[in-house]
Amino acid sequence: MTKKKPSRLSKKKKKPSHKHKVGQVPGSIIYTGNKVEKGLIIELFDYTADTIDHRHISTVEEAFNLKKTESNSWLNINGLNHVHSIESIGKHYDLHPLVLEDIVNINQRPKLDDYEDYLFVTLRMMYYENSDILVSEQVSLILGSNYLISFQEAEGDVFDEVRQRLVNSKGRVRFMHADYLLYALIDSIVDHYFMVIETLGDKIEDLENQLFEGLNQQTIVHEIQSLKREILRVRRSVFPVRELINKIEKYENHLITENSKIYYRDVYDHIIQVSEHIEIYREMISGLMEMHMNAMSNRMNEVMKVLTVMASIFIPLTFIAGIYGMNFENIPELKFQYGYYVLWGFMVVIVIFMVLYFKRKKWL
Repeated sequence: MTKKKPSRLSKKKKKPSHKHKVGQVPGSIIYTGNKVEKGLIIELFDYTADTIDHRHISTVEEAFNLKKTESNSWLNINGLNHVHSIESIGKHYDLHPLVLEDIVNINQRPKLDDYEDYLFVTLRMMYYENSDILVSEQVSLILGSNYLISFQEAEGDVFDEVRQRLVNSKGRVRFMHADYLLYALIDSIVDHYFMVIETLGDKIEDLENQLFEGLNQQTIVHEIQSLKREILRVRRSVFPVRELINKIEKYENHLITENSKIYYRDVYDHIIQVSEHIEIYREMISGLMEMHMNAMSNRMNEVMKVLTVMASIFIPLTFIAGIYGMNFENIPELKFQYGYYVLWGFMVVIVIFMVLYFKRKKWL
């Protein structure tokens, strides 16, 4: 699986600016991402139960005749910065201008829009790179009667297994309609959600071990906060998908067949499991922060207890030293021959008594 190199989550990422969209006419096709130098990569799958044509094409116009064929087709487009090509696809497939605007706006909330002749689905594809860097990219899907068009920001996705099943004629994807292909792509995205939450679980477990072992106390708060932001980022991407899949499952239209709805129901069950895990991890990371603060408070209390015990021991000694340090001439004990040694002995007895008392009270 080819993957793109993103920036680390712990570093502040510069978000795409939307200032250039302010005041624009609704339906304006303006790319809001920052991958403006990526090339246009178009992948085409045209298939039936018995045959398949898999190739890369250089222009979107080469796929325009697929709409009128009896076969099913999947057109995968990488490169949202090529707005002219996306606009050409929109004109040929009669896509609404607001759909094209949402495709190139990479900060869309996962949703499903019904346009009678086609469905517009957008959701976020997520996976970890090197078990540390979270990749999150918007994927837009257009489902027609016999075609599916997917839009991605750049090359690299989680659909390799779907490609293999198409090329090698594995499973049902070659024998069913385009709505099953939509299910297969969504299912692949949701399956990688499980991998994401598994990695999150490992990170939380590592933080717990560091917290109990007292390691990296100076950076533990930063790591907890970074992981908390990461969990919230995943949560914002996953939770709306429940509503999206539920709408598809209950959708009454010729584009979603009854045979495919049972598979969407299975994906819905999976996304519910993912959502429950995210909520559990969210509570766990909050508990880790509270545990860390409690541990810091307990350590501070231990330090204060030691200082208090030391101060309590020296208070009577300071009192005695203060009395005999006054500049009065008539202090009878000053003329006593062994007064100095008696005073030292008395002080030592006080110290021993107080230490034994504190130990008996289990303050030491």
